[in-house]
Amino acid sequence: FPARIAEVAMWMMDHIMNNQLSVEFGQIFIRIPLKKSPHIKHANALRFDWNTLLPSHQCSYILGNPPFIGKHLRSDEQQEDMELIFGAKGGSGTLDYVAAWFLTAAKYIQDTKIGCAFVSTNSITQGEQVSILWNILLNKWKIKISFAHRTFEWGSDARGKAHVHCVIIGFGAKPTDKRRLFDYSDIGGEPTEVLVTNISPYLIDYSDLLIFARRTPLTEVNPIVYGSKPADGGGLMLTDLEKEDLLTAEPAAAKFVRPMLSSDEYIDGRRRWCLWLVNADPSELRTLPTVVKRIKAVREFRLQSVKPPTKKAADIPTLFTEIRQPNSALIIVPMHSSKNRKYIPFGFESAEYIVHNSCTCVPDGPLHLFGQMISDMHMTWMRYTAGRIKSDYRYANTLVYNTFPWPTLTTADEARIGALAQGVLDARAAYPKSSLADLYDPDVLKRKLRKAHNVLDLAVDRLYRKAPFTSERERVEHLFGLYEKMVAPIEAAAKVNVRKKKAG
Repeated sequence: FPARIAEVAMWMMDHIMNNQLSVEFGQIFIRIPLKKSPHIKHANALRFDWNTLLPSHQCSYILGNPPFIGKHLRSDEQQEDMELIFGAKGGSGTLDYVAAWFLTAAKYIQDTKIGCAFVSTNSITQGEQVSILWNILLNKWKIKISFAHRTFEWGSDARGKAHVHCVIIGFGAKPTDKRRLFDYSDIGGEPTEVLVTNISPYLIDYSDLLIFARRTPLTEVNPIVYGSKPADGGGLMLTDLEKEDLLTAEPAAAKFVRPMLSSDEYIDGRRRWCLWLVNADPSELRTLPTVVKRIKAVREFRLQSVKPPTKKAADIPTLFTEIRQPNSALIIVPMHSSKNRKYIPFGFESAEYIVHNSCTCVPDGPLHLFGQMISDMHMTWMRYTAGRIKSDYRYANTLVYNTFPWPTLTTADEARIGALAQGVLDARAAYPKSSLADLYDPDVLKRKLRKAHNVLDLAVDRLYRKAPFTSERERVEHLFGLYEKMVAPIEAAAKVNVRKKKAG
């Protein structure tokens, strides 16, 4: 069907041009019936040599709208396509399907002046995909971006078709003198064009800097850790009703029941509980038959697992398979959050709450750090560096928190930001019946909470510079500059260590 549409479209354009020619020269020029057929090849473009359709030295432009298919939605054949283009270890398991067209085109246009432009999902300009795909395109194939339309919403009138967030990226193997960046203040509106010196893979006016995942933070801030993993088949987890039934049958089990923080429940305001049996006395557990029954269910579940670590953990069915629970107050970080929220609703909780592995947390995180994390500055960085599940944010420790250029704070700064962060928590507390999902719905965000965030945002901005930021792009460009300055000495030291090892 798309091939037939292309054929009709080219015939239509031929007819329109003939009409213009007739007007220009004052005589009728008609080529109907249309017989001359455009050269259209109906095939898998990733398994077909483009040179057999048109040798690259005869080509001027490549343009198109490759398929938008995320890594989790690919068919077996499409996964084979990705491995064919990128190799089995080339990152194909992480990249969206559309990325294969960028690499195929990059190979085709070598040693030519061909201009390429593809409509793409914006995911290849955000998060972990950037450092994988663009590291290959920029450094191996020497591709340069010549123009780009930053994120805009592309809808469809077809029934059941969702609106998707797209970008358009123009690129080539030869650098251009002028680079054009189109920005959308309103995702559904008209773009504003800006001439820039360079367009980075994140589609900002910056160098071709890539953000790579880090195991530790760039500066001296509290480390962030994953939550604890139950891998229990539900045996250690309790709903409100299950908790009530358990404590009615066995009141002595109350000391082992702890509230749990998991991503969806925490944001949606739903409660969840767990059996936390760390250091539980076996003789005491034997007096609790309902608890013992659940422990046996955990053991059976783990024994049936195909994963060796889970199967091995059947020997300790009373415990989570991975335990990273802090013993002090913590900043709770839901790993997944809706793209519609301006702020990921981080929280500030006591160690009484068990952190599930759908969340991460910052143990001993002070209020001023919480304030920086929930600021517009950090959220801007997150929107560019975080991964995505569909279009929603996936806050990753290694890509967001550890790469963020944290500012240097004085004691007075810490006190001021901490007080404003408490103001945000107080504004939330003013609506005890509302969940975080309710509070951070952009359409109903309460005035008091919005004001608390605005005041905090302004204070955090001033930790970076006195002049206000006028746009998100300006913020991220400033942050990228700081990141590059911070990373440069770290990379230099790493190269020195490599040379020393080789010499040794």
